[in-house]
Amino acid sequence: MKRRLFIQKGALSGSFLALGGTELFALQNTVNPMPKHHFNLNYAPHLGMFKNSAGNDPIAQINFMADQGFTAFEDNEMRNREVSEQNRIAEVMRSRNMQMGVFVAHKIYWTTPNLTSGNQNLRDEFLSDIKASISVAKRVNAKFMTVVPGYIDMTQNINYQTAHVIETLKQASALLEPEGLVMVLEPLNFYNHPGLFLKESGQAYQICKAVDSPSCKILFDIYHQQIQEGNLIPNIDACWDEIAYFQMGDNPGRKEPTTGEINYKNIFRHIHKKGFNGILGMEHGNSISGIAGEQAVIDAYVACDNFI
Repeated sequence: MKRRLFIQKGALSGSFLALGGTELFALQNTVNPMPKHHFNLNYAPHLGMFKNSAGNDPIAQINFMADQGFTAFEDNEMRNREVSEQNRIAEVMRSRNMQMGVFVAHKIYWTTPNLTSGNQNLRDEFLSDIKASISVAKRVNAKFMTVVPGYIDMTQNINYQTAHVIETLKQASALLEPEGLVMVLEPLNFYNHPGLFLKESGQAYQICKAVDSPSCKILFDIYHQQIQEGNLIPNIDACWDEIAYFQMGDNPGRKEPTTGEINYKNIFRHIHKKGFNGILGMEHGNSISGIAGEQAVIDAYVACDNFI
């Protein structure tokens, strides 16, 4: 029996040795395929973006992203997923050496004031959500979580509202700092989200400076800021030291780069030249449906990433 096993092992070894370099490389890559593309920045797709190509299973979708060369992944709904699914997602990201991007840290109030109001019960609710999100972040190895301060309070002067928001964010930062986690404040444009308190990059910059914490930074969404204020590269430079995360979408339409008016190749070149090594979330839809549309998204990022 031992002799037979020895002969079988020897034959197997011989068959590997008989393979040429190309054949052996191909065999190795059936287990751990080399990515199709090597991007200069850490672009992060989201679940559903490649469902036609990869199927409905989140794990298959993340593997597809990694196979294409994407090195990060984001999921706004991560906080609401079952713990078992969070663990599965965390495991595949570890195995594929992918970073976890943002998830939404709390309940967002789209039409009624919360953080702007100064109401203690609403502040406590927000801080409770932050505590719960810390557990999620640890589970999925995430560093960043999105915070939207919510709706403007028409009954209060804007300066009092700003003070209420800053105080709440200071208390949240005290929870996040010991864990090495970062909430990123996302200004949203007036057209898609009328009535929200936080709209402009300069406003977010002012708040982050007032909170004065490494756990309170800016999520600069290029799509939102193109609509809200334009002047993208100068505004990125103006609040650079408080930006921790980017998101993208072309305008009009909020689809992949190259479908609208934003020169993403120049913006990506500028961000790369400044030394940014963080995550850029692909928070947009696909301009074309089906597998063809998903390939168009990949092609757009390959084209815009060709800036060196």
